[in-house]
Amino acid sequence: MPTPNVEYRVARADASGLAAHSVDVVTVAQALHWFAGEPFFTEVRRVTRPGGHLVAWSYGSCHAGEDIEGLLREFEHGAMGPYWSPERKWVDERYATIPFPFPEVPSPAVQLRTTWTLRQLGAYLSSWSAVATFRRERGQDPVGPLLERIGQLWGPADGTRDVTWPLHIRARRIE
Repeated sequence: MPTPNVEYRVARADASGLAAHSVDVVTVAQALHWFAGEPFFTEVRRVTRPGGHLVAWSYGSCHAGEDIEGLLREFEHGAMGPYWSPERKWVDERYATIPFPFPEVPSPAVQLRTTWTLRQLGAYLSSWSAVATFRRERGQDPVGPLLERIGQLWGPADGTRDVTWPLHIRARRIE
């Protein structure tokens, strides 16, 4: 449900249509690697008030138990490795190597947490861009066979596990 004091719009990252110096914070969630470049940073300078901030975050690899850790990493970096876009390296590098033109603001260490069934984990893995590329190029679903292997270790089919991701926050001050 829309929040009354929030304006919703869809626009390109480098052409937001927002008024100059009209925002205090620009936020980007798990997407900066797609458009981190001078056109975007120019737009951030234009729309952000002096002293405002750009806050971007990405999350790392999910963890759902030591017993399936190797299967998840082999899938992510091995089987799906060739299907990630080149920009994915910035996610793996925690956005630390993106050449931001603004001074950094220290950010806390944070972790995302949820409780999922194996089916929910599979839905998440299916959302990966590398999985979509794999399906398009090979005409096969790589997630199903992985879930069969993980299922042997997961426990009951409807059982849940804690799933966590490290969240990497990069905050910058706009001067």
